[in-house]
Amino acid sequence: MKVVLFCGGFGMRMRDGDSDVPKPMQMVGPRPLIWHVMRYYAHFGHKEFVLCLGYGAHHIKDYFLNYRETESNDFVLRDREVELLGSDIADWTIHFVHTGLESPIGERLRRVRHLVEGDEMFLANYADVLTDAPLDAMVAKFRDSDATASLLAVPPQAVFHIVDVDGSDRVNSIYPVTDMHIRENGGYFVLRPEVIDHIPENGDLVGDACMTLAKEGKLLSYPYEGFWQPADTLKERNALEAAYRAGTRPWMLWEREVATDRPPLESLVAQELSERDPS
Repeated sequence: MKVVLFCGGFGMRMRDGDSDVPKPMQMVGPRPLIWHVMRYYAHFGHKEFVLCLGYGAHHIKDYFLNYRETESNDFVLRDREVELLGSDIADWTIHFVHTGLESPIGERLRRVRHLVEGDEMFLANYADVLTDAPLDAMVAKFRDSDATASLLAVPPQAVFHIVDVDGSDRVNSIYPVTDMHIRENGGYFVLRPEVIDHIPENGDLVGDACMTLAKEGKLLSYPYEGFWQPADTLKERNALEAAYRAGTRPWMLWEREVATDRPPLESLVAQELSERDPS
């Protein structure tokens, strides 16, 4: 399935006022947020991407046009020739589509309709949220339904406390917002092309299409209690960076795979040394 990524917003809550780098290009480890999101989808076999560009589009274009595989893949350097032992994007297809500087999410989707309208389903994402949710299960649940759209539904992430007040302004109880039986939009969508019929010009995917579909009983959710972390603010991005450096990377599902198709790097190095010095 194609994956539509909305990566053209201004990202005002993330910006420092001096840089025009869009939010999906903020770094987590040696790679930007958008790479982590795309790598997640590629892990599940979805490797055709539609990037809805806008603000700071040149940063995203330049990144992939000058992509350096050696930053996240093992390699052997022999006689100044690089032999890659793995690849991230060699089998990816990426459509770069400028969808306007100030277009809302729904309008960006309308402007790439021609790329998805012939498909049974497609995936969509804000390109600034990381998770380890089982995408295959989410897709399967949606496929077996008659829904037009589905979204990941996660517990609220706020650290605030809810204050329950009676009619005389006395506090009956205080409890974390996370204890409430509510969920928020997790930003991972499975959609049928008909969803675009519910988006007016310059409309919104959630505010217009999803709300309408909810009233019609055509909006499905996939409740998830596992890892889900937005990077909507600098504080949240820094939390992801700290987790990455600490080696706590639950969203990087591809790291859990056992490489059985090639020997480990140490064996290759030992083999190289043996060939050069048989003794």
